[in-house]
Amino acid sequence: MSDPSPKKIYLSSPHMGGEEEAFVKEVFESNWIAPLGPQVNGFEQDLQQFTGMPYAAALSSGTAAIHLALILMGVKPGDYVICQDLTFSATANPIRYLDAIPVFVDSEADTWNMCPQALETAIQSCMSGKLQNGAGEPMNMDARKPRAIIPVHLYGMPARMEDILSLAGRYSIPLIEDAAEALGSNINGKPCGSFGSLGVLSFNGNKIITTSGGGALLGREEALIQKARFLATQARDPAPHYQHSEIGYNYRMSNVLAAIGRGQMKVLDLRIRQRRANYDFYRELLDDVPGISFLPEPEGSFSNRWLTTILVNPSRSGGITRETIRLALEEENIESRPLWKPMHLQPVFRRFPFFSTGVSERLFDQGLCLPSGSNLTTEDKSRIEDVLRRLLKEEDRKGC
Repeated sequence: MSDPSPKKIYLSSPHMGGEEEAFVKEVFESNWIAPLGPQVNGFEQDLQQFTGMPYAAALSSGTAAIHLALILMGVKPGDYVICQDLTFSATANPIRYLDAIPVFVDSEADTWNMCPQALETAIQSCMSGKLQNGAGEPMNMDARKPRAIIPVHLYGMPARMEDILSLAGRYSIPLIEDAAEALGSNINGKPCGSFGSLGVLSFNGNKIITTSGGGALLGREEALIQKARFLATQARDPAPHYQHSEIGYNYRMSNVLAAIGRGQMKVLDLRIRQRRANYDFYRELLDDVPGISFLPEPEGSFSNRWLTTILVNPSRSGGITRETIRLALEEENIESRPLWKPMHLQPVFRRFPFFSTGVSERLFDQGLCLPSGSNLTTEDKSRIEDVLRRLLKEEDRKGC
């Protein structure tokens, strides 16, 4: 009989802090199991206090938050919405829910996020109707100003928000800030999620804190967040019977999941420290390995280091690629993952406009996300270290 495989080490698994149970117990004791309720209100207040945004709506997912944000910004069929190219598809999918046109903007190398220079080119091209797709082919498109811009703080690293906000202001385009991966990150002390007209958070099971599934929409205008809450509860009119004058959605967070979120907020600062400690562990382990590089924090930026990522350059690593490392870890039941596949390379988005810098394709080709859970144990790290040392730190690779 073969030996059982070692315990699975996940890329980023949920991590309960111990205080969630008390909040959930309160829900059960009060029998407030139905959607909405005091825990939802309390969770929204917790998020407002942490991010500095005056209003928040707790929702079923970050995707729901982006969808509602686009509706609130008046996005209609045929409108252009500028979207970061290197991101998870949840950033772009809601654009298509509304039959609008995503215009993908490539990354810059310092943060891996939306390139301000490419962004301005995209804005001007939308306004002139001179667009091209991911294959570089000219497209016959209408000339119109983009309806919204969606930058993303990838893997918790803040985007170049000063430059992006300047462009959004210059052209009077609303900015929806996708901070789904960046709760706890900041720029000069200002929290990610608080820069845009609207901010988006995610509490999916793999995020720095989780409500199992969930998200939130942050805003400065009470009327917008009230409208989001209305739309998220099936757009039910204030009538004694069920009446609907608008199309609504079942997007509100439940009272039970909000209770979990309130417990998770109690340990958010600790989770940030733990994720950053993971980055320090990998940096110390791999910093002198030829061909391996990390994403440093630009001056003034603070990343929650949701996931620790590396680039693997095979021309300097003795032929080792990110896939070599991924498969070696997988063989030991350790999960890692390539960086997000850029949207312009996704079959479903290939026909849409794209403004390239060449950065996202290189990052996808060379990039790897390493196990980064805040619940990694000393034993887990030892197992990971053994695989990486065995593969990358052999003496004959030192001089590569």
